[in-house]
Amino acid sequence: MLLQVCVNGARDTARRPWLSADETEAAADAARALAAGGQEVHLHPKDAAGRDSLAAHDVARWVRAMRSACPDVPIGVTTGAWAAPDPSRRLQAIAEWTELPDHASVNWHEDGADEVAALLIERGVRVEAGIWDGAGLETWRRSPVRADCLRVLVELPDEAAETVRAHAEGLIAHVSREEPSLPILLHGEERSAWPAFDLAVERGLDSRVGLEDSLTLPDGRPASGNASLVRAAVMRRRALVDARR
Repeated sequence: MLLQVCVNGARDTARRPWLSADETEAAADAARALAAGGQEVHLHPKDAAGRDSLAAHDVARWVRAMRSACPDVPIGVTTGAWAAPDPSRRLQAIAEWTELPDHASVNWHEDGADEVAALLIERGVRVEAGIWDGAGLETWRRSPVRADCLRVLVELPDEAAETVRAHAEGLIAHVSREEPSLPILLHGEERSAWPAFDLAVERGLDSRVGLEDSLTLPDGRPASGNASLVRAAVMRRRALVDARR
């Protein structure tokens, strides 16, 4: 089970004491999370004001900092449309990247997903296909680059714990039917984060934890950083596996 660390997300760094708009500080936090049991990193590069950015100089700064602090670890970035809503500008930004991440997530419910994914693959960047809902699933299902993805991210919104299983298993079933050989990484956010993690362990799927998805530990206490979330996930995974033996 791959455990990815989602270090920051689109959260406002000015309002969250755990987060930093400084790439060196964020990279040090990521390194601590990897030492606690994480295996790769997903990050949102920031501009000088702390906003998500796809600009080449911002992506380069953040990817270099992560690689310096976390050598030999796969580094992934977002291509979320909120950072560049116009698909043509998103494509232009990616075409100008000078420091390429190992992989990048593409949300298939966003306009321009096929083109963004194709450009990333052309540039040698692996693609994580983000599937949030039925519309995104259908667009990905028809995509000419569907089978070329690194993995599929089945991503659940902030929703009640009791709805997580039915929502996740519906998406998982459709993805598995279309591309049975593609790995699936299941994760949620806020209320669905830990229930989705538990289901990923149960199903033997990859997952992720970090301050992008949840600011709290499984018992509801605030997390002190990404490392504390990873430690909690590793312990929780061990307990769930042991309980099934």
